[in-house]
Amino acid sequence: MTHSPPSRPADPWRIPRQGPRPLALHMAATLTTLLSSPAGLPFLRSGSIPWKGSLRDRAEDLRGELAGVDPEAFARAVDREMRWRFDALLTGVERYRNHPYRRDLADPPAVWREGPARLLDYGADDAADGNGVPVLFVPSLINRHYILDLSGECSLMRWLVRRGIRPLLLDWGRPGPAERRFTMTDFVAGRLERALNAVLDLFPARPAVVGYCMGGLLATALAQRRPRDIAALALLATPWDFHGDNPAAAKRTAAALAPYEPVLDAWGELPVDAIQALFAMQDPLQVARKFTRFARMPPEGAAARGFVALEDWLNDGVALPASVARDCLTGWYGRNDTAEGRWTIAGESVDPRRLRPPALVMIPEKDRIVPPCSARALALAIPGAAIHNPHLGHVGMIVSAGAQTLVWEPLAEWLCNRR
Repeated sequence: MTHSPPSRPADPWRIPRQGPRPLALHMAATLTTLLSSPAGLPFLRSGSIPWKGSLRDRAEDLRGELAGVDPEAFARAVDREMRWRFDALLTGVERYRNHPYRRDLADPPAVWREGPARLLDYGADDAADGNGVPVLFVPSLINRHYILDLSGECSLMRWLVRRGIRPLLLDWGRPGPAERRFTMTDFVAGRLERALNAVLDLFPARPAVVGYCMGGLLATALAQRRPRDIAALALLATPWDFHGDNPAAAKRTAAALAPYEPVLDAWGELPVDAIQALFAMQDPLQVARKFTRFARMPPEGAAARGFVALEDWLNDGVALPASVARDCLTGWYGRNDTAEGRWTIAGESVDPRRLRPPALVMIPEKDRIVPPCSARALALAIPGAAIHNPHLGHVGMIVSAGAQTLVWEPLAEWLCNRR
């Protein structure tokens, strides 16, 4: 088996930034919220807005404070605040799109390829004769693999090599004509298993498998199918009980797929902007908040570079093949097939109670994408699974300032102890 030479992306300066995607949706959500403020002022003063919970008391306090304030002066102040907030968002977006940072890390050698998929060997230049604990990393299908190798300053893969681990990262690539016809079975029982076979051919020791987010679900199914070929299983921020936190919200996410059915039929995939729009439903104003913060950062500072690196990754998403999109949204979010025992690969139900390799489940406490209770349901179903709860968010557990101490080091120690 030959190694391909390290590759670099096309000249990054010729690739215009598209984010935050979908820009029109984020602009519309922000404008709609801001423009609703003047319309709500008369209702605030009259006390006719049906506030809920603790907001009721805060609204009454605000009404009291406004009692002696000139209504026209207050309306002008609200208008100024609206304009400032929208201008701050536009400033942040403009500075992001024109920021000089571009990711230029060379990919390590690819030791296996199939279609657009590659298996990247991060220890090839640092480990001789196959030394190092082999670990197969499985990322999500909808995000690019390089969140685990984000930049020269923040790369879990390259850090693990220095800890005596041989990380092999699966890059799923972008769906081509063949992949647009793939089912979840094709990805797990087909492509993922053949990537595992490539690792087994390369090393005398069985590898551990680490899955992140959606990749954790695929890794769970792989571990059930190939228990004798996997030394250990680590799952990072992996959902399982999609109705454990807010069933109504999960079902709304599933229902949002319906308008895209003609697109799925015509294109054979769910486009990136559609996927981003579904995530935006969870917090429509998140983009406005974070780009407003970015507008205040010194452009040349490390914080700004880190922000741009992460946003570039977020906006470099991957379309989902139609069958997989329906499985994820209608099956997982809509029917909760995973927790209900109805999610199948090659006709066999994926049941974490049947897993035999030693398992570690990392559940970030501040995760807003995968609620901790969703991931905890998986941990509790796996016999003897160790549970680790870093006080970080979904993406922060991989790339934040606290990730090395709270996630990288415990993960590396656990993997090394599974030799």
